[in-house]
Amino acid sequence: MKYHMKTEEMTFSALIMAAYMVCMYGTQWFAFGFYQIRIATALYAMAFFYPFLILPLGLANMLSNMLMGGMGAADIAGGLFVGIMTSGLVFLTAERGGKPWMAALPIFFVPSLLVPVWLSWILHIPYLILALHIAVGQAVPAAGGILLIRAWRRYSGKEGVFFYGK
Repeated sequence: MKYHMKTEEMTFSALIMAAYMVCMYGTQWFAFGFYQIRIATALYAMAFFYPFLILPLGLANMLSNMLMGGMGAADIAGGLFVGIMTSGLVFLTAERGGKPWMAALPIFFVPSLLVPVWLSWILHIPYLILALHIAVGQAVPAAGGILLIRAWRRYSGKEGVFFYGK
């Protein structure tokens, strides 16, 4: 059976992307710093409930790197990849019956380990130093992702992965 995104999913995807961009714009003074505290990446946790957000969250990360990052094509493409990979792993966590705290693991580890791969090359900073600094920054959105999942569960009544068609 072929999957077609519904109007509700496209609208919700656009709202999440807009929230990501607004959050990045408002926090860019520390979101693009040496510690990269990107509060907006807590929104990756929404893939715990809505797998159709995997691509939009990657696109939102790519757009924020394109419009606010200034690190070039590698950072733009890397942002897309990391966004898709992180939100995809959050979805897999939910699909496999994982607890909300487990969704924090990809939000913390994927950007912490992958972003320094190209940023260390661009910035001429050793990988390990950059990875440690990014990991410090990712602790905030990882914790925020857990809180977001708990709040969304409480106020929406959703318990895990939710498909409109089922």
